[in-house]
Amino acid sequence: MAVFGGRSEIGLAVATRLAPGATVVLAARPGSLAEAVAACEEAGAQRVEVFDFDADDIAAQADLVTAIEDRVGPIDVAVLAFGILGDQAIAERDSMAAAALLHTDFIAQAALLTVLADRMRQRGLGTIVAFSSVAGQRVRRANYVYGSAKAGLDGFASGLADALHGSGVHLIIARPGFVIGRMTAGLSPAPFSSTPDQVADAVVRRVRSGRGVELWIPWQLRVMFAVARFVPRALWRRMPR
Repeated sequence: MAVFGGRSEIGLAVATRLAPGATVVLAARPGSLAEAVAACEEAGAQRVEVFDFDADDIAAQADLVTAIEDRVGPIDVAVLAFGILGDQAIAERDSMAAAALLHTDFIAQAALLTVLADRMRQRGLGTIVAFSSVAGQRVRRANYVYGSAKAGLDGFASGLADALHGSGVHLIIARPGFVIGRMTAGLSPAPFSSTPDQVADAVVRRVRSGRGVELWIPWQLRVMFAVARFVPRALWRRMPR
Protein backbone atom coordinates (compact mmCIF):
# COMPACT_ATOMS: atom_id res chain seq x y z
CA MET A 1 0.00 0.00 0.00
CA ALA A 2 1.08 3.61 -0.53
CA VAL A 3 0.21 6.74 1.41
CA PHE A 4 0.69 9.99 -0.48
CA GLY A 5 1.11 12.44 2.36
CA GLY A 6 3.09 10.17 4.65
CA ARG A 7 3.17 12.66 7.53
CA SER A 8 -0.61 12.99 7.64
CA GLU A 9 -2.12 11.86 10.93
CA ILE A 10 -4.99 10.18 9.11
CA GLY A 11 -2.77 8.70 6.41
CA LEU A 12 -0.38 7.22 8.95
CA ALA A 13 -3.26 5.87 11.03
CA VAL A 14 -4.59 4.09 7.94
CA ALA A 15 -1.11 2.79 7.12
CA THR A 16 -0.53 1.27 10.55
CA ARG A 17 -3.88 -0.52 10.41
CA LEU A 18 -3.08 -2.04 7.01
CA ALA A 19 0.59 -2.61 7.81
CA PRO A 20 0.66 -6.17 9.24
CA GLY A 21 2.51 -8.37 6.74
CA ALA A 22 2.41 -5.66 4.05
CA THR A 23 4.85 -3.41 2.25
CA VAL A 24 4.08 0.20 3.16
CA VAL A 25 5.17 3.17 1.07
CA LEU A 26 5.23 6.60 2.67
CA ALA A 27 5.49 9.42 0.13
CA ALA A 28 6.00 12.86 1.66
CA ARG A 29 7.90 16.11 1.43
CA PRO A 30 11.66 15.74 2.00
CA GLY A 31 12.56 15.40 5.66
CA SER A 32 12.78 12.76 8.33
CA LEU A 33 10.00 10.17 8.45
CA ALA A 34 11.73 8.09 11.11
CA GLU A 35 8.78 8.16 13.52
CA ALA A 36 6.28 7.25 10.82
CA VAL A 37 8.49 4.42 9.58
CA ALA A 38 8.92 3.12 13.12
CA ALA A 39 5.15 3.23 13.70
CA CYS A 40 4.53 1.13 10.59
CA GLU A 41 7.23 -1.35 11.53
CA GLU A 42 5.87 -1.67 15.06
CA ALA A 43 2.42 -2.28 13.55
CA GLY A 44 3.82 -5.29 11.69
CA ALA A 45 4.82 -3.98 8.27
CA GLN A 46 7.04 -6.42 6.42
CA ARG A 47 8.81 -3.55 4.66
CA VAL A 48 8.60 0.26 4.72
CA GLU A 49 9.86 2.42 1.86
CA VAL A 50 10.07 6.22 1.79
CA PHE A 51 9.80 8.45 -1.27
CA ASP A 52 10.07 12.21 -1.67
CA PHE A 53 6.75 13.63 -2.84
CA ASP A 54 5.84 17.19 -3.73
CA ALA A 55 2.08 17.07 -4.22
CA ASP A 56 2.02 20.30 -6.21
CA ASP A 57 4.54 19.03 -8.78
CA ILE A 58 1.91 17.32 -10.90
CA ALA A 59 4.34 16.79 -13.79
CA ALA A 60 6.37 14.44 -11.56
CA GLN A 61 3.46 12.35 -10.29
CA ALA A 62 3.50 9.69 -13.01
CA ASP A 63 7.25 9.19 -12.64
CA LEU A 64 6.87 8.88 -8.87
CA VAL A 65 4.22 6.17 -9.20
CA THR A 66 6.46 4.37 -11.70
CA ALA A 67 9.42 4.60 -9.30
CA ILE A 68 7.34 3.22 -6.44
CA GLU A 69 6.07 0.28 -8.48
CA ASP A 70 9.52 -0.43 -9.88
CA ARG A 71 10.85 -0.74 -6.33
CA VAL A 72 8.02 -2.47 -4.47
CA GLY A 73 5.64 -3.80 -7.13
CA PRO A 74 2.09 -2.77 -8.06
CA ILE A 75 0.28 -0.52 -5.61
CA ASP A 76 -2.78 -2.36 -4.33
CA VAL A 77 -4.11 0.35 -2.01
CA ALA A 78 -3.37 4.05 -2.53
CA VAL A 79 -4.35 6.65 0.05
CA LEU A 80 -4.27 10.33 -0.91
CA ALA A 81 -3.81 11.96 2.47
CA PHE A 82 -2.18 15.27 1.56
CA GLY A 83 -3.82 18.68 1.64
CA ILE A 84 -3.86 22.07 3.33
CA LEU A 85 -6.54 23.92 5.28
CA GLY A 86 -5.20 27.34 4.33
CA ASP A 87 -6.08 30.71 5.80
CA GLN A 88 -9.47 31.92 4.62
CA ALA A 89 -8.83 35.55 5.56
CA ILE A 90 -5.61 35.66 3.55
CA ALA A 91 -7.09 33.75 0.61
CA GLU A 92 -9.93 36.28 0.36
CA ARG A 93 -7.39 39.06 -0.25
CA ASP A 94 -4.53 37.23 -1.96
CA SER A 95 -5.34 35.55 -5.26
CA MET A 96 -2.10 33.56 -5.23
CA ALA A 97 -2.90 32.14 -1.80
CA ALA A 98 -6.36 31.14 -3.01
CA ALA A 99 -4.91 29.56 -6.14
CA ALA A 100 -2.28 27.66 -4.14
CA LEU A 101 -4.93 26.16 -1.87
CA LEU A 102 -7.11 25.17 -4.84
CA HIS A 103 -4.09 23.67 -6.59
CA THR A 104 -3.07 21.46 -3.66
CA ASP A 105 -6.53 20.41 -2.52
CA PHE A 106 -8.12 19.93 -5.95
CA ILE A 107 -5.85 20.05 -8.99
CA ALA A 108 -2.98 18.01 -7.52
CA GLN A 109 -5.43 15.49 -6.09
CA ALA A 110 -7.29 15.10 -9.38
CA ALA A 111 -4.03 14.66 -11.27
CA LEU A 112 -2.76 11.92 -8.95
CA LEU A 113 -6.14 10.19 -8.94
CA THR A 114 -5.94 10.09 -12.73
CA VAL A 115 -2.46 8.57 -12.70
CA LEU A 116 -3.35 5.92 -10.13
CA ALA A 117 -6.70 5.05 -11.68
CA ASP A 118 -5.12 4.58 -15.09
CA ARG A 119 -2.42 2.23 -13.71
CA MET A 120 -4.85 0.19 -11.67
CA ARG A 121 -7.45 0.01 -14.45
CA GLN A 122 -4.86 -1.56 -16.76
CA ARG A 123 -4.31 -4.27 -14.13
CA GLY A 124 -8.01 -4.59 -13.30
CA LEU A 125 -7.32 -4.39 -9.57
CA GLY A 126 -6.77 -1.86 -6.81
CA THR A 127 -8.29 0.46 -4.24
CA ILE A 128 -7.91 4.23 -4.03
CA VAL A 129 -8.96 6.37 -1.08
CA ALA A 130 -9.65 10.06 -1.75
CA PHE A 131 -10.35 12.41 1.14
CA SER A 132 -13.13 14.80 0.37
CA SER A 133 -14.92 16.62 3.20
CA VAL A 134 -18.36 17.66 4.30
CA ALA A 135 -17.03 21.19 3.69
CA GLY A 136 -17.56 20.55 0.00
CA GLN A 137 -21.16 19.36 0.26
CA ARG A 138 -22.52 22.88 0.64
CA VAL A 139 -19.80 25.48 0.70
CA ARG A 140 -19.93 27.90 3.62
CA ARG A 141 -18.96 31.53 3.54
CA ALA A 142 -16.61 30.99 6.52
CA ASN A 143 -14.27 28.68 4.56
CA TYR A 144 -15.41 28.91 0.95
CA VAL A 145 -11.92 28.63 -0.56
CA TYR A 146 -11.16 25.32 1.14
CA GLY A 147 -14.77 24.20 0.73
CA SER A 148 -14.79 24.91 -3.00
CA ALA A 149 -11.60 22.89 -3.45
CA LYS A 150 -13.24 19.95 -1.68
CA ALA A 151 -16.41 20.42 -3.72
CA GLY A 152 -14.36 20.19 -6.90
CA LEU A 153 -12.48 17.13 -5.66
CA ASP A 154 -15.69 15.44 -4.56
CA GLY A 155 -17.29 15.95 -7.97
CA PHE A 156 -14.19 14.73 -9.78
CA ALA A 157 -13.86 11.66 -7.58
CA SER A 158 -17.57 10.85 -7.92
CA GLY A 159 -17.31 10.92 -11.71
CA LEU A 160 -14.10 8.89 -11.64
CA ALA A 161 -15.72 6.27 -9.39
CA ASP A 162 -18.48 5.87 -11.98
CA ALA A 163 -15.91 5.63 -14.76
CA LEU A 164 -14.11 2.86 -12.83
CA HIS A 165 -17.28 0.85 -12.23
CA GLY A 166 -16.78 -2.71 -13.41
CA SER A 167 -13.05 -2.24 -13.93
CA GLY A 168 -11.96 -4.03 -10.77
CA VAL A 169 -10.72 -0.74 -9.27
CA HIS A 170 -12.53 0.55 -6.18
CA LEU A 171 -12.51 4.28 -5.37
CA ILE A 172 -13.59 5.29 -1.86
CA ILE A 173 -14.61 8.90 -1.31
CA ALA A 174 -14.17 9.60 2.40
CA ARG A 175 -16.15 12.59 3.68
CA PRO A 176 -15.16 13.27 7.27
CA GLY A 177 -16.48 16.21 9.22
CA PHE A 178 -14.26 18.26 11.49
CA VAL A 179 -11.19 16.19 12.41
CA ILE A 180 -9.49 17.07 15.68
CA GLY A 181 -5.77 17.04 14.94
CA ARG A 182 -2.72 19.04 13.88
CA MET A 183 -4.42 20.50 10.82
CA THR A 184 -7.26 22.01 12.88
CA ALA A 185 -5.27 22.95 15.98
CA GLY A 186 -6.65 26.12 17.54
CA LEU A 187 -10.10 25.78 15.95
CA SER A 188 -13.24 24.95 17.91
CA PRO A 189 -14.51 21.44 17.08
CA ALA A 190 -17.77 21.27 15.17
CA PRO A 191 -20.67 18.90 15.95
CA PHE A 192 -19.97 15.26 15.07
CA SER A 193 -16.21 15.81 15.12
CA SER A 194 -13.90 12.82 14.89
CA THR A 195 -10.26 11.97 15.50
CA PRO A 196 -7.69 10.69 12.99
CA ASP A 197 -8.00 7.23 14.54
CA GLN A 198 -11.78 7.21 14.13
CA VAL A 199 -11.47 8.30 10.51
CA ALA A 200 -8.82 5.64 9.86
CA ASP A 201 -10.96 2.92 11.45
CA ALA A 202 -13.86 3.79 9.16
CA VAL A 203 -11.66 3.93 6.06
CA VAL A 204 -9.97 0.62 6.78
CA ARG A 205 -13.31 -1.11 7.38
CA ARG A 206 -14.48 0.14 3.99
CA VAL A 207 -11.24 -0.88 2.25
CA ARG A 208 -11.55 -4.39 3.63
CA SER A 209 -15.24 -4.67 2.82
CA GLY A 210 -14.80 -3.62 -0.82
CA ARG A 211 -18.29 -2.12 -0.78
CA GLY A 212 -19.63 1.34 -1.46
CA VAL A 213 -18.08 4.54 -2.79
CA GLU A 214 -19.25 7.27 -0.43
CA LEU A 215 -18.07 7.10 3.18
CA TRP A 216 -19.44 9.69 5.62
CA ILE A 217 -17.52 9.94 8.89
CA PRO A 218 -19.44 9.76 11.15
CA TRP A 219 -22.51 8.48 9.31
CA GLN A 220 -24.80 11.05 10.93
CA LEU A 221 -23.28 13.75 8.74
CA ARG A 222 -24.96 12.23 5.70
CA VAL A 223 -28.34 13.04 7.21
CA MET A 224 -27.23 16.48 8.38
CA PHE A 225 -26.01 17.55 4.96
CA ALA A 226 -29.03 16.11 3.19
CA VAL A 227 -31.00 18.67 5.19
CA ALA A 228 -28.37 21.42 4.86
CA ARG A 229 -29.13 22.01 1.19
CA PHE A 230 -32.57 23.29 2.17
CA VAL A 231 -31.32 25.84 4.73
CA PRO A 232 -32.06 29.37 3.44
CA ARG A 233 -29.00 31.17 2.10
CA ALA A 234 -29.50 34.10 4.49
CA LEU A 235 -29.05 31.66 7.39
CA TRP A 236 -26.42 29.47 5.74
CA ARG A 237 -24.01 32.34 5.17
CA ARG A 238 -23.78 32.81 8.94
CA MET A 239 -22.73 29.23 9.56
CA PRO A 240 -19.27 28.80 11.11
CA ARG A 241 -16.61 26.75 9.39
